[in-house]
Amino acid sequence: MIIDGKKEAAILRDEIKKEIELIKSKTNKVPGLTVILIGDFAPSQIYVKNKEKKSSEVGIKSEVVRYSKEVTEQEVLKKIELLNNDNNVSGILVQLPLPAQINKEKIINAIDPKKDVDGFHPINVGNLSSGYKSTVPCTPLGCLLLIKKIESNLSGKHAVIIGRSNLNGKPMAQLLLKENCTVTIVHSKTKDLRTECLKADILVAAVGVANLVKGDWVKENSIVIDVGINKVGDKIVGDVEFDIVKDKVKAITPVPGGVGPMTIACLLKNTLECFKDR
Repeated sequence: MIIDGKKEAAILRDEIKKEIELIKSKTNKVPGLTVILIGDFAPSQIYVKNKEKKSSEVGIKSEVVRYSKEVTEQEVLKKIELLNNDNNVSGILVQLPLPAQINKEKIINAIDPKKDVDGFHPINVGNLSSGYKSTVPCTPLGCLLLIKKIESNLSGKHAVIIGRSNLNGKPMAQLLLKENCTVTIVHSKTKDLRTECLKADILVAAVGVANLVKGDWVKENSIVIDVGINKVGDKIVGDVEFDIVKDKVKAITPVPGGVGPMTIACLLKNTLECFKDR
């Protein structure tokens, strides 16, 4: 089965839109999302434009604050402080990557954890790892929702995550632990990646290496979630050899059209949750 991320994201967005309409009818209030975009990095520009469009479609009031790549760290921090104190702003997102003069850690730490729709603030990271209520980073949350569309009960499953990044690998592990999976994280220093991957009932590949996962790396009837986005010639491909793996596994996400649409839908979900919590 090929998991249709576009379809699942559309279903989630429709649910969000209906909830926002209901809230608006009772309170005349809607969530507000502010994105800070620094510089003219083309992928970031495209991604932010998509966020704006999808936010508007579900009824979230969206604003993009644009700075040149020469902006000072102090100016960005000052803007974040203003947004933290603005009651009309439910969620704040600073689009990564950042230019060299701006410290990513300082920027993330400056965002009010209750408005941190990316789920990167140390308080949200700590709450997630402790099993407490937290805002969950959008990509791993999207991955989990797709996995649970295929298998609602993950208890006892062996999950293998390729990649240990703060953006996906580590929070993905915490989410799957919460589902009572046995979780293994593998990475560039792991000996015999293939053997580890073959143990997986659920395999999540998120390293950004085109076609890293071969057909003989995956177990039959496993679920494969491909988070990788890589350009090979004029094609966009994932971290998994899709054409070979798809006939062997129970379910797999394509690239593009798999995890990507769910990431933005989960950003909208996080914005709504931050709005409700506040």
